[in-house]
Amino acid sequence: MLPQNKFQDVIFTILMAAVMVYAMICYNISLNVGGMQNFVFLAAFKEMIIMLPVAVAIELIFVGKLAQKLAFRFVTPGKDPMIMTILGISAMSVVLMCPCMSLVATFLFKDAGFEFIAVWIETTIKNFPMALCWQIFFAGPVVRGIFGFFVKKFSKNSMVEVKKAA
Repeated sequence: MLPQNKFQDVIFTILMAAVMVYAMICYNISLNVGGMQNFVFLAAFKEMIIMLPVAVAIELIFVGKLAQKLAFRFVTPGKDPMIMTILGISAMSVVLMCPCMSLVATFLFKDAGFEFIAVWIETTIKNFPMALCWQIFFAGPVVRGIFGFFVKKFSKNSMVEVKKAA
């Protein structure tokens, strides 16, 4: 299920950003230490305090609408199957978010110095395949499922309360 209003969009964005940011931080820490280790799962929360609000802000201010515009250049909502619209928007979100978040991470967490641009590009290239696969095959379906469950649950509760009040 996709958000139907601004409030739902903000909630959906926070959920999606949390799942994506946490996974990508774990991935990057693992790359830095030479592989996945148990400590990574807790260490990621330190960076998440910074990166989650940044991701939410970038998505709400810049990426959300632009990702839709880009996706709608090759899919038509209502005409194409819903899954194609979802995949188009998801892919375009990664295309836009990955370089943005890699830029922020390079600035905050990598001692790039004079090699800043090269390190940013390298970080983006390393992150993109993971971000795209994680979004398409895990984060997207899981977050849409959780979001849809709660939207339906609260919609039913709202309908029951409306009927009781009438």
